[in-house]
Amino acid sequence: MKRKPIYVELPIESEMDKLWDATQTPDLHEQWDLRFSSITYLPKKENKPQEFTYKTIIGPGLSVEGWGKSAGSFHEKDGSRTSSLHFGTDQVSSIIHEGRGYWKYIPQSDSSITFLTQYNYEPGLGRIGKLIDQFMFRPLIGWGTALSFDVLKRWLEQGDSPSSQYVRFFSNWIITLLFSFIWLYHGLVPKIIGLHPAEIGMVQSAVPISYIQASWIVLIAGIIEVVFGLVWLVYSKKRQLFRLQIIIFPLLTVGAIIAQPSSAVDPFNPLTFNLALFILSVVGFMSSKNVPTAKNCKRKR
Repeated sequence: MKRKPIYVELPIESEMDKLWDATQTPDLHEQWDLRFSSITYLPKKENKPQEFTYKTIIGPGLSVEGWGKSAGSFHEKDGSRTSSLHFGTDQVSSIIHEGRGYWKYIPQSDSSITFLTQYNYEPGLGRIGKLIDQFMFRPLIGWGTALSFDVLKRWLEQGDSPSSQYVRFFSNWIITLLFSFIWLYHGLVPKIIGLHPAEIGMVQSAVPISYIQASWIVLIAGIIEVVFGLVWLVYSKKRQLFRLQIIIFPLLTVGAIIAQPSSAVDPFNPLTFNLALFILSVVGFMSSKNVPTAKNCKRKR
């Protein structure tokens, strides 16, 4: 099966030399590019491509190290530049075995620069590696490339450092996954699966209805919470969800205490629990502004 090359394109408002330095200087490159933890240039040989080594930290005690060769060229007529790249690794555990690609810097009439890359590689690890690459790794590294390009753009255009951008990005997603889990768990376990008597009793304390009617209300509430938990995973405008929760949690707290005043003194009671979620929603709302995203990049030629 022919492997589709990875392509990413993004316009950047920047001076050519500034963009060139940010992408060709190792200390600057490794700051914004999510694919590399460190890049080290080797002594350059005359009339030879620039050789370098790279390292990517995957997790605690896990990393991939490899080699690369890059050569830049200038096109004086239109002011564009190109940087070609040959890269690979001898590490057996790496999905990437060897590949080639390029970066292009194309000046536009509106003073922006179209910065693009296309690269492809041969997967390692035999047939298993090819399957992992096709269905998981290749989409992931393409997404990582696009996210890195957007981080670079914001750095050069707005002065927003890559480190602060990545702190916001990963904090935003950690909070997103936490809220998704909370809503899914509280919708499924005590309401839909368990139909916990405490949930039913709380409804009956608030509204004088039968046990069956209260059970249906609890079940419907559980379905709504599950749907909202899934929305956290698929809805892109997280800031609106944080804003909605800032309104919801105080209302839920007041409603729970009115329905069952004794719950306010219980261990892990709704007052302290919802207060923590309210504050976390405020933190998420504040940190969700100007979060970098891979969606700003063009992914097809």
